[in-house]
Amino acid sequence: MNILEIQSSPRGESSDSISLTQSFIEACKSDNTSIVVDTLNVWHEHLPEFDYEAIGAKYKAVKHETMTAAESNAWEQIQSLIKRFQSADRIVIGTPMWNFGLPYKLKQLIDLVAQRNYLFTYDGKQYGPLLNVEKAIVVYTRGSRFLEGTPIPPSLFDHQATYLNFWLHLVGVRDLRSVIVDNAWNQDRQESEVSLAKGKATLEQLVEWFLN
Repeated sequence: MNILEIQSSPRGESSDSISLTQSFIEACKSDNTSIVVDTLNVWHEHLPEFDYEAIGAKYKAVKHETMTAAESNAWEQIQSLIKRFQSADRIVIGTPMWNFGLPYKLKQLIDLVAQRNYLFTYDGKQYGPLLNVEKAIVVYTRGSRFLEGTPIPPSLFDHQATYLNFWLHLVGVRDLRSVIVDNAWNQDRQESEVSLAKGKATLEQLVEWFLN
Protein backbone atom coordinates (compact mmCIF):
# COMPACT_ATOMS: atom_id res chain seq x y z
CA MET A 1 0.00 0.00 0.00
CA ASN A 2 1.34 3.40 -1.03
CA ILE A 3 0.40 6.35 1.17
CA LEU A 4 0.94 9.92 0.01
CA GLU A 5 1.35 12.10 3.10
CA ILE A 6 1.07 15.83 2.49
CA GLN A 7 2.42 18.13 5.19
CA SER A 8 1.23 21.74 4.97
CA SER A 9 2.71 23.45 8.01
CA PRO A 10 6.13 25.16 8.01
CA ARG A 11 6.52 24.57 11.78
CA GLY A 12 8.13 21.14 11.52
CA GLU A 13 8.24 19.24 14.80
CA SER A 14 6.28 22.06 16.48
CA SER A 15 3.33 21.56 14.14
CA ASP A 16 0.19 20.00 15.58
CA SER A 17 -1.09 18.91 12.16
CA ILE A 18 2.19 17.16 11.34
CA SER A 19 2.36 15.55 14.78
CA LEU A 20 -1.14 14.13 14.37
CA THR A 21 -0.64 12.79 10.85
CA GLN A 22 2.74 11.29 11.74
CA SER A 23 1.22 9.54 14.75
CA PHE A 24 -1.56 8.18 12.55
CA ILE A 25 0.85 6.91 9.90
CA GLU A 26 3.04 5.21 12.51
CA ALA A 27 -0.05 3.43 13.82
CA CYS A 28 -0.87 2.31 10.27
CA LYS A 29 2.67 1.03 9.73
CA SER A 30 2.46 -0.96 12.95
CA ASP A 31 -0.58 -2.78 11.56
CA ASN A 32 0.75 -3.13 8.01
CA THR A 33 4.51 -3.40 7.58
CA SER A 34 4.26 -3.33 3.77
CA ILE A 35 3.15 0.32 3.75
CA VAL A 36 5.31 2.70 1.71
CA VAL A 37 4.98 6.37 2.66
CA ASP A 38 5.77 9.20 0.26
CA THR A 39 6.00 12.38 2.34
CA LEU A 40 5.46 15.61 0.45
CA ASN A 41 6.14 18.65 2.62
CA VAL A 42 5.03 21.68 0.63
CA TRP A 43 7.63 23.85 2.36
CA HIS A 44 10.58 21.54 1.73
CA GLU A 45 9.58 20.41 -1.76
CA HIS A 46 10.60 22.50 -4.74
CA LEU A 47 7.24 23.64 -6.10
CA PRO A 48 7.58 25.53 -9.37
CA GLU A 49 5.78 28.82 -9.61
CA PHE A 50 2.50 28.62 -11.47
CA ASP A 51 3.72 31.44 -13.68
CA TYR A 52 3.67 32.42 -17.36
CA GLU A 53 5.52 29.30 -18.50
CA ALA A 54 3.55 26.91 -16.31
CA ILE A 55 0.15 28.23 -17.30
CA GLY A 56 1.27 28.33 -20.93
CA ALA A 57 2.21 24.66 -20.65
CA LYS A 58 -1.17 23.89 -19.09
CA TYR A 59 -3.10 25.29 -22.04
CA LYS A 60 -0.80 23.74 -24.63
CA ALA A 61 -1.04 20.33 -22.96
CA VAL A 62 -4.84 20.40 -23.23
CA LYS A 63 -4.65 21.49 -26.88
CA HIS A 64 -1.73 19.13 -27.68
CA GLU A 65 0.36 22.05 -28.94
CA THR A 66 4.17 22.27 -29.01
CA MET A 67 5.66 23.83 -25.88
CA THR A 68 8.64 26.14 -25.62
CA ALA A 69 11.73 24.90 -23.77
CA ALA A 70 10.74 26.88 -20.67
CA GLU A 71 7.19 25.54 -20.81
CA SER A 72 8.45 21.97 -21.22
CA ASN A 73 10.69 22.36 -18.19
CA ALA A 74 7.80 23.67 -16.09
CA TRP A 75 5.54 20.88 -17.34
CA GLU A 76 8.08 18.18 -16.46
CA GLN A 77 8.18 19.46 -12.88
CA ILE A 78 4.39 19.50 -12.72
CA GLN A 79 4.25 15.96 -14.13
CA SER A 80 6.61 14.66 -11.45
CA LEU A 81 4.24 15.99 -8.77
CA ILE A 82 1.18 14.58 -10.53
CA LYS A 83 2.75 11.10 -10.64
CA ARG A 84 3.01 11.08 -6.86
CA PHE A 85 -0.76 11.49 -6.62
CA GLN A 86 -1.33 8.88 -9.32
CA SER A 87 0.85 6.38 -7.44
CA ALA A 88 -1.07 6.73 -4.17
CA ASP A 89 -3.47 4.11 -2.83
CA ARG A 90 -4.29 6.31 0.15
CA ILE A 91 -3.78 9.99 0.96
CA VAL A 92 -3.15 11.61 4.35
CA ILE A 93 -3.12 15.40 4.62
CA GLY A 94 -2.48 17.57 7.64
CA THR A 95 -3.19 21.26 7.34
CA PRO A 96 -3.58 24.21 9.68
CA MET A 97 -6.18 26.91 9.06
CA TRP A 98 -4.65 30.15 7.83
CA ASN A 99 -7.00 33.12 7.63
CA PHE A 100 -9.97 30.73 7.46
CA GLY A 101 -8.44 28.86 4.51
CA LEU A 102 -5.44 26.78 3.47
CA PRO A 103 -1.73 27.66 3.69
CA TYR A 104 -0.75 29.21 0.38
CA LYS A 105 1.86 26.54 -0.32
CA LEU A 106 -0.79 23.82 -0.16
CA LYS A 107 -2.96 25.81 -2.56
CA GLN A 108 0.08 26.17 -4.83
CA LEU A 109 0.49 22.39 -4.89
CA ILE A 110 -3.19 21.97 -5.77
CA ASP A 111 -2.94 24.54 -8.56
CA LEU A 112 0.07 22.71 -9.99
CA VAL A 113 -1.30 19.16 -9.96
CA ALA A 114 -4.98 19.80 -10.71
CA GLN A 115 -4.52 19.40 -14.45
CA ARG A 116 -7.23 18.41 -16.89
CA ASN A 117 -6.80 14.90 -18.35
CA TYR A 118 -4.40 14.01 -15.52
CA LEU A 119 -6.32 14.31 -12.24
CA PHE A 120 -9.75 15.02 -13.71
CA THR A 121 -11.65 15.19 -16.98
CA TYR A 122 -14.01 17.82 -18.32
CA ASP A 123 -16.08 17.36 -21.46
CA GLY A 124 -17.63 20.81 -21.52
CA LYS A 125 -20.54 19.69 -19.36
CA GLN A 126 -19.32 17.50 -16.52
CA TYR A 127 -16.20 16.87 -14.46
CA GLY A 128 -14.92 13.36 -13.88
CA PRO A 129 -12.20 12.01 -11.53
CA LEU A 130 -9.06 10.32 -12.83
CA LEU A 131 -7.34 9.29 -9.59
CA ASN A 132 -8.01 5.88 -8.10
CA VAL A 133 -7.64 6.62 -4.40
CA GLU A 134 -9.93 4.51 -2.27
CA LYS A 135 -9.55 6.41 1.02
CA ALA A 136 -8.12 9.61 2.43
CA ILE A 137 -7.89 11.30 5.79
CA VAL A 138 -7.46 15.02 6.29
CA VAL A 139 -6.49 16.47 9.66
CA TYR A 140 -7.61 20.08 10.00
CA THR A 141 -6.11 22.01 12.89
CA ARG A 142 -7.49 25.39 13.90
CA GLY A 143 -6.20 27.83 16.47
CA SER A 144 -9.67 28.62 17.75
CA ARG A 145 -13.26 27.62 16.99
CA PHE A 146 -16.36 29.30 15.66
CA LEU A 147 -18.33 31.08 18.35
CA GLU A 148 -22.01 31.88 17.98
CA GLY A 149 -22.83 35.56 18.07
CA THR A 150 -19.87 36.77 16.00
CA PRO A 151 -20.57 38.98 12.97
CA ILE A 152 -19.49 36.17 10.59
CA PRO A 153 -22.25 33.66 9.71
CA PRO A 154 -21.27 30.02 10.34
CA SER A 155 -21.69 29.21 6.64
CA LEU A 156 -18.90 31.66 5.77
CA PHE A 157 -16.46 30.58 8.47
CA ASP A 158 -14.84 27.55 6.85
CA HIS A 159 -12.89 27.93 3.62
CA GLN A 160 -10.51 25.16 4.71
CA ALA A 161 -12.29 21.80 4.93
CA THR A 162 -15.11 22.79 2.57
CA TYR A 163 -12.70 23.50 -0.28
CA LEU A 164 -10.18 20.70 0.27
CA ASN A 165 -12.82 17.99 0.74
CA PHE A 166 -14.53 19.10 -2.47
CA TRP A 167 -11.25 19.01 -4.39
CA LEU A 168 -10.28 15.55 -3.15
CA HIS A 169 -13.64 14.12 -4.19
CA LEU A 170 -13.38 15.90 -7.55
CA VAL A 171 -10.07 14.25 -8.47
CA GLY A 172 -11.01 10.74 -7.36
CA VAL A 173 -10.93 10.08 -3.61
CA ARG A 174 -13.88 7.75 -3.04
CA ASP A 175 -14.07 7.70 0.76
CA LEU A 176 -12.89 10.66 2.80
CA ARG A 177 -12.80 11.28 6.54
CA SER A 178 -12.09 14.66 8.11
CA VAL A 179 -10.70 15.07 11.61
CA ILE A 180 -11.15 18.65 12.79
CA VAL A 181 -9.15 19.80 15.80
CA ASP A 182 -10.34 23.17 17.09
CA ASN A 183 -8.61 25.26 19.77
CA ALA A 184 -5.17 23.92 18.86
CA TRP A 185 -3.64 27.29 19.73
CA ASN A 186 -5.82 28.45 22.59
CA GLN A 187 -4.63 30.75 25.35
CA ASP A 188 -5.78 28.01 27.68
CA ARG A 189 -3.11 25.41 26.88
CA GLN A 190 -4.98 22.77 28.83
CA GLU A 191 -7.98 23.18 26.54
CA SER A 192 -5.67 22.87 23.53
CA GLU A 193 -4.15 19.67 24.87
CA VAL A 194 -7.61 18.20 25.39
CA SER A 195 -8.55 19.02 21.79
CA LEU A 196 -5.34 17.50 20.44
CA ALA A 197 -5.79 14.36 22.53
CA LYS A 198 -9.33 13.95 21.19
CA GLY A 199 -8.03 14.36 17.65
CA LYS A 200 -5.35 11.73 18.20
CA ALA A 201 -7.88 9.32 19.70
CA THR A 202 -10.21 9.82 16.73
CA LEU A 203 -7.38 9.06 14.32
CA GLU A 204 -6.46 5.90 16.21
CA GLN A 205 -10.04 4.70 15.77
CA LEU A 206 -9.79 5.26 12.01
CA VAL A 207 -6.68 3.13 11.42
CA GLU A 208 -8.59 -0.11 10.78
CA TRP A 209 -11.03 1.62 8.42
CA PHE A 210 -8.16 3.30 6.55
CA LEU A 211 -6.22 0.09 5.96
CA ASN A 212 -9.14 -2.12 4.93
